[in-house]
Amino acid sequence: LGLLKNKWVIKVFAALEKFAYRSATKISVIADGFVEHLHRKGVAPSKIVQIPNWVDVNFIRPLPKENNAFRAAYNLDGKFVVLYSGNIALTQGLETVVKAASLLRHIPDMTFVIVGEAKGLQRLQMACNECGADNVLLVPFQPRESLPEMLAAADVGLVVQKKNVISFNMPSKIQILLGSGRALVGSVPGNGTAARAIEQSGGGIVVPPEKPKALAKAILDLYNHPEKVKTLGYSSRQFAVEQYAFEQALTQYESLFYSVMAEASAIEPLVNMFSEKHVLLRAKESGVKLR
Repeated sequence: LGLLKNKWVIKVFAALEKFAYRSATKISVIADGFVEHLHRKGVAPSKIVQIPNWVDVNFIRPLPKENNAFRAAYNLDGKFVVLYSGNIALTQGLETVVKAASLLRHIPDMTFVIVGEAKGLQRLQMACNECGADNVLLVPFQPRESLPEMLAAADVGLVVQKKNVISFNMPSKIQILLGSGRALVGSVPGNGTAARAIEQSGGGIVVPPEKPKALAKAILDLYNHPEKVKTLGYSSRQFAVEQYAFEQALTQYESLFYSVMAEASAIEPLVNMFSEKHVLLRAKESGVKLR
């Protein structure tokens, strides 16, 4: 993103990064994009272990839209709901969502819901006013216990990134949306990790980032094809259960820790042997007798 401008600071962090890679026995990453990035950095493949972020598929689960508390609280019953929930920061570019919403404001039963921090919502309210997006509902972050109901209120979940986001950026909301059984639309770089994860899941559609017309077209297609929304949602849930369940990640981390401990146990006798040899050689050179 170019947030760091000072070349000396960049050099210091680059040096620390190299040191960390050299010193580590194993490096755990959450997606294949990180693996490719580390390969380009010269990290040995044997050091890298890929363990994706997990989602609690017992807590985050598909729930019916009928009698949904979130829909009732925000007058969303009978609406086709397009949801974005998460950070409203530099990497997202949520103005794209607002502009896409303005292109679809002629559809009375479609509402875009953006859930996030208050400061970011204030900025988005200005964007809504500028382009006449009166079909956007801005909602503050919800308590954790309300998360399953909030996700279940959506017909479509959004993943949004700017086009200049580093290719291996992997939003954790992808696993959460998949776990809830939502159809996804990703307005993300096509060569990035996020796009790959959405496409691999079979539960979503990817469109070019920062293209409001493309995003609006994808959402309109889902609005017009409710069976497609159901099919994508089913695939989302299945993929989350098979690939992102907490129990799987726990098993993988357990294997990783055992392998690190095994390597450390194998190295320790060698270190002791060479240390003893070093002491004997130094003693011989100095004429000291060891008892």
